[in-house]
Amino acid sequence: MRGTAMIGVEWVRMMARYNAWQNEQLMVAVRRIPAAELTADRGAFFGSILGTLNHIVWGDLLWMSRFDRGPGPECSQKESAACLPTAGAWEAARFQLDGRIKIWAAGLKEVALVGDLSWYSKDYDAYYRKPMGVCVTQLFNHQTHHRGQVHAMLTSIGADPGVTDVPFLPGN
Repeated sequence: MRGTAMIGVEWVRMMARYNAWQNEQLMVAVRRIPAAELTADRGAFFGSILGTLNHIVWGDLLWMSRFDRGPGPECSQKESAACLPTAGAWEAARFQLDGRIKIWAAGLKEVALVGDLSWYSKDYDAYYRKPMGVCVTQLFNHQTHHRGQVHAMLTSIGADPGVTDVPFLPGN
């Protein structure tokens, strides 16, 4: 599998658009919720709605720094739930990051998805080398997994996070 791409650039571009679409819907929902509701501990792995949204930003920044060599997160994984203290700070960071992901995906070449990615993890104090396709898939899978948690938390307080099904992505 290491000699061929397990995913293609069109899939990456679709997932970049899907990510931005989902985050736009979350922004609309989050704007309607009082800060106390967003920061209330709901028993999720990252505690609150805002904590989980922050962790998604943290993960995206981490993977994007490996893919495009741009800046990474300014906090550790353990601190990721508290990196952005308000919904407004999260929304600004999320909007900028979604643009970065879309720009990276738009310029991606098939050859960039072949071979391995190597990196050092400060959080685990270890070096890793994994197939690039696995790493790019992790970027999008991580987002979707944690957005699902946010979706459940929002739904539990009566908020409507919008449609999440890929076939309904505008432009597909």
